[in-house]
Amino acid sequence: MFNGKMKALTFSFDDGVVQDERLIALFDKYHVKGTFNLNSGNLGRVGTLTQEGVTFPQIRFTESEIARVYRGHEVAAHTLTHRPLVGAPEEVIVEQVEADRLRLSDIVGYEVRGFAYPGPGVEADSRVAQIIRENTGVRYARTANCSGNFEMQDNLFEFRPTVYEHGDFERMVALGEQFIALKPECPQIFYIFGHSYEFDIKDTWDDFERFLANISGRDDIFYGTNAEVLLAAEGDL
Repeated sequence: MFNGKMKALTFSFDDGVVQDERLIALFDKYHVKGTFNLNSGNLGRVGTLTQEGVTFPQIRFTESEIARVYRGHEVAAHTLTHRPLVGAPEEVIVEQVEADRLRLSDIVGYEVRGFAYPGPGVEADSRVAQIIRENTGVRYARTANCSGNFEMQDNLFEFRPTVYEHGDFERMVALGEQFIALKPECPQIFYIFGHSYEFDIKDTWDDFERFLANISGRDDIFYGTNAEVLLAAEGDL
C-alpha cells in the first residue's frame, strides 16, 4: 500500500531540459510529484532538436540550477552522456550509470536511487539490468517498454511504465479515467513517462494540464515520486 492507499500515480521525465521548469510548475499547482532523470555529463549543454518536423531549443540546466529547479521532486540517473547501454562493455555500463548517480547525489544533496535507461532503440535487456543491480547503488530502473496496465511488477530493474505520454496521449487520458474509477483490492500504480520538450511539438501543455486537473486531488490516490511509490511498494523505502 502507498501511505495507506491502494492506488499511486507517479511521473518520470528524461533529460533535464528547461521545459521541466514549466512542467514542475504544473506538478506543484496540482500537488503531484515527478522524477526527473538527468545526464550529469550533459548539464549546461545548449542545442536544438528536431522531432516530427518541428525544431525547438534543447537547453539543459546547469549544475548550479539543478537543486533549485527540482526541489520537492526526485532526481534520478540517466547515464553520464545518454549513451546506449545494450551491448556495451560491463565497465562502460557501470561507469555511465554509477558515476552519473554519484555526481547527481552530490549536486542535489541526497542519495540518488533511481535510474532510467537511455534510448533510442532497445534501451534495456536482462544483461544490462543485472550489471546495474550488482554493481551500482541504483534501487530501481525504468525502461521505455510500456505495460498498458497498473499491475505491480516483481522486477524493479526492468520496470515497465504504464504509458508514454507523447507516444499515446489519448491512451494516457483514457487510462487516467480507468484509474480514477478503479476500486482495487491490491496495490496499483499508474506510471507515466516522457520528455517535457515533447509538449512543445504539438503544443499539448494545456491538454496535459487538463489531465492533471482531472486526476489530481483524489483522496484514494497517493501522489509520489518514483522512489516513494516503487520502493514503498517493495517495503524498501
